[in-house]
Amino acid sequence: MARDIATIKKDRLRYTKNKMSSSMTYLAILFNVLYFVNIYQSDVNTYYYTMTIGFSVLCNLVFLLVAFLSSEGVKNYKMNYALVLILLGVVQIARMFGIPRMAHSTMTTIDAVEVLVMDDKQYMTVIILLALSAASCFVAGINGVIKTSVLQKYKKDNGFE
Repeated sequence: MARDIATIKKDRLRYTKNKMSSSMTYLAILFNVLYFVNIYQSDVNTYYYTMTIGFSVLCNLVFLLVAFLSSEGVKNYKMNYALVLILLGVVQIARMFGIPRMAHSTMTTIDAVEVLVMDDKQYMTVIILLALSAASCFVAGINGVIKTSVLQKYKKDNGFE
């Protein structure tokens, strides 16, 4: 009886979408949007008017495009897209050491007063948002790898390929 239920669950994968991985990817996109809104709404003298921010905007756009494409691919059990999501999680972790760290350790002068470009509260907020985005990518990617592997093995074992 238990074996039949396991077989039915595997067979159902052929007819259903991987909604969990897709939803977790959308969540990663949401956390990334909140991250860049938090940083780009800051008006700290002219610190953010540099090529670094231009590169950051480009990275955000690429992340959004690749993540959305991957959400559609992983929804349809494509292994490559699941692996891309894991890579995107690594990229989000690496981004913690970029603009947030630099801005948190830089002072600027506003109205003859020295202030941090990014205070402790904002720094913790953006680090948490990037960590949540990375975690969502990892969960989506790992779930995608597991479900895709199960489905591929099931199809191969039962001659559906």
